[in-house]
Order: sequence, then structure tokens, then C-alpha cells
Amino acid sequence: MRELRIHGRGGQGSVTAAELIATAAFTAGVYSQAFPAFGVERRGAPVQAFVRFSDEKIRLRSQIYEPDYIIVQDSTLIHDVNVFAGMSAGGIAIINTEKDLKYNLPEGVKLITIDATKIAMEEIGRPITNTTLMGAFAAASGEITLDALEGAIRSRFDGKLADTNVSAAKRAYNMIKEGRV
Repeated sequence: MRELRIHGRGGQGSVTAAELIATAAFTAGVYSQAFPAFGVERRGAPVQAFVRFSDEKIRLRSQIYEPDYIIVQDSTLIHDVNVFAGMSAGGIAIINTEKDLKYNLPEGVKLITIDATKIAMEEIGRPITNTTLMGAFAAASGEITLDALEGAIRSRFDGKLADTNVSAAKRAYNMIKEGRV
């Protein structure tokens, strides 16, 4: 079983991202599970969402404490939350940032930074980065295919909204695959 933890703020689409990633994985023939962790938080408060992938049925129902992957939608969270908690060698951390910052990563964790906000603004017209980061995740992890991700996005959104979100995901996917980040 492989596990993903998504860190974001309320209103950034972390829960939607988890659901769409799980849908894409399931569509491609893998068992998947997505769920959020938040209480009475309001827009802008830290939230987490989780995804599990497995070739066998998933019976575990706890939060994810030792993720193989993390996505950080808002890099300011790194100062408020220990987003790297539980990660070990071989893990991948994808962080939305335009800055070349040094993070206190656990040894052996691969760091990928991408300016998902810029891509979202250019492709979608709003700073909602979830689909952009989903594209980066697909490319970096190999857990979901770009085609399955596109299908999940199009099943959730219609028309131009689907088109712009798919475009943002594809752009991030290609940037990661081509090593342009």
C-alpha cells in the first residue's frame, strides 16, 4: 500500500484533489481510498486530505501518519505544521512555491517544487492549485496516469472549467516529466 497526504488551507481544494486522485487510481484498476481530516475549520485554516493506493482491498481506516508522498498546496504551512512528519527515505514531497527554499526534509526524501499558483493563474485564471499539483503528482509518482487524471477531472467539472483544469494538470505533468522545475 502507498499513501499520500495533502496539506492545504480550507478552500484550496485539498479534499477535491484527494477525491480526484483516488478516482483516477480506481479507474486505472487500483484500489484507492480518499478522505479528509478537518473539524470546524474555516476557509484559510490548515486542512489535510489523504489517499491510499493498493493492489489489494484497503481495510485500514486511520489517518496517514507515514506517507510515501506529500503535496503541500501552500508553502506557508511549513512554518505552522510539520508537513514532513512520518516521511522516510524514498518519499516524494511536492511543494507549491516559486521560491528556491531549503526545507528540513527527512533524509532520502525527494523534493519537487513547482509554481503551481502561477500555472493556475495562467491556465485557470484563479489561484486554485489543486489540479496543477495533481498533474505534478501524477508525473512524479507514477501512481496515476495523465489520461486517468483527465478523466477524473472531466467527471467532476464541465465545459471550460474542465478544459482549463485539465490544461493546468497537463502543463505541470509535462514540466515534471521534462525536468523543467
